[in-house]
Amino acid sequence: MERRLGLPASRTDTLKESLMNRAIARILRTDKRVAAALALPLALGAVAWPGVHAAAVMPAPTASFAQPQFADVIENVQPAVVKISVVKNAAKVARQEGQPMPLDPDSSMGQFFRHFGPGPYSFAPQNDPRAKVEGLGSGFIIDASGYVVTNNHVIDGADDIKVTLSDGRELPAKLIGADPQTDLAVLKVEAKDALPAVSFADSDRARVGDWVVAIGSPFGLGGSVTAGIISARGRDIHSGPYDDYLQIDAPINSGNSGGPVINADGKVVGVNTAIYSPNGGNIGIGFAIPARDAERVVGELRNHGGVTRGWLGVQIQPVTAEMAEALHAKDANGALVAEVVVKSPAQRAGVKVGDVILKFGDSAIKDARDLSKAVAAAEPGSKVHIEILRNGVAQSLATVIDRNAQNDVALNTDPKDTKQGADNLDEQLGVALGALSADARAQLNLDDDVRGALVVGVKNGSAAEESGLKPGDVIVRINNAEVADAKAAKNALGNARDGKRPVVVLIRRGDQQFFTAMKLA
Repeated sequence: MERRLGLPASRTDTLKESLMNRAIARILRTDKRVAAALALPLALGAVAWPGVHAAAVMPAPTASFAQPQFADVIENVQPAVVKISVVKNAAKVARQEGQPMPLDPDSSMGQFFRHFGPGPYSFAPQNDPRAKVEGLGSGFIIDASGYVVTNNHVIDGADDIKVTLSDGRELPAKLIGADPQTDLAVLKVEAKDALPAVSFADSDRARVGDWVVAIGSPFGLGGSVTAGIISARGRDIHSGPYDDYLQIDAPINSGNSGGPVINADGKVVGVNTAIYSPNGGNIGIGFAIPARDAERVVGELRNHGGVTRGWLGVQIQPVTAEMAEALHAKDANGALVAEVVVKSPAQRAGVKVGDVILKFGDSAIKDARDLSKAVAAAEPGSKVHIEILRNGVAQSLATVIDRNAQNDVALNTDPKDTKQGADNLDEQLGVALGALSADARAQLNLDDDVRGALVVGVKNGSAAEESGLKPGDVIVRINNAEVADAKAAKNALGNARDGKRPVVVLIRRGDQQFFTAMKLA
């Protein structure tokens, strides 16, 4: 047949396959018994027909999105979760139209990031200095002897603290220790019998997409459980120098503060702390302190009543891409030193303003937050080697770390505006510079030793505005040159126009210093 048709072998195979498939189709349409007999093997894989080249069959996908069952985990863990009731003096409670206080009222996002506890407040008349305020939060027991973990903002300023167990017993609680910088606190209750307790998980192994359960007392409704997933890791919401939150989408609300986030193994993977909320309610974006950080801080609070941290003595800020170019750095890694505290470990090591810290001990520093955490974890009295980049050249320094620094992250607080007239106006950059007079110093609360050029005006849409300059700022250094006054600053900016790189400008704003990069093209 093939020869009579004059077809090549490949065409013949194709024709045979086509005819065979048509025949099979006719049989299946006319004989239901044959179709039923073929159903099972067809579902399991390809049927091997003589002379037919079957297409490869892909295996069925696994059910990776199956809804988990939390009932057993919750049954084991829930008895260790408690409701915390506090009584505070009304004068100590910051209020915002009945809503919990924002994490950072000075930040541009402060109105959205909120602590979600203590829960609903009961307000007494505000004109009564003896007025008391009641609040609610959550917590969890970590030891059968009665140690309880919660948020610092739940119990901060409390005159009286009570813990309600899952079986309804209400016990007075004693504050063992609190750490405002990580928003954690440890309480102690006394009970006649051993109490149910939970343990911390290894949050470093938690992955985005893992199922979690939040347990707490939203709006005072004790023992409430919600489920969701870990949405993101390493969130920095600018609430403190050690921000490293887990973001979760399990619904949490006012009163959930201090409650645990439980993983599928029934262990605490995080401590509920804040929500992102434009309206004060839950929209599915919550933040929890990772168990890794919480366990370390809780251990120090329990054993010592406080947290011992290392101190380097610098104000730092992130390195932007423009800043990296101006500083002759290969990339935007590291922490840029904006100020060095006098007689600090940093000054003793030889760290200078404008240095970029790339490594602290064994820790590579990718951003300013990495340095804050690395310094805090350093043992006071220990010798640490520091790798810096100065004028494009790497250097190695060493120092001995001190104890308990204040916040080492620069906060950008806006000074009062000044009405002083401009002595120097740069139209191209859009900035007006004035003299740093005695009146300006007093108005801006600047020390007598602060020298520089006062920014008295910034043009909308200008290079100065894009770089972050604001009226009331003081330019104290341009690139590597100190600025004595407004005229010197204007001349330095004019000379810098000839360079191809952005200009690095050191700004003093209030009692803080920071760098910014300005494009002069």
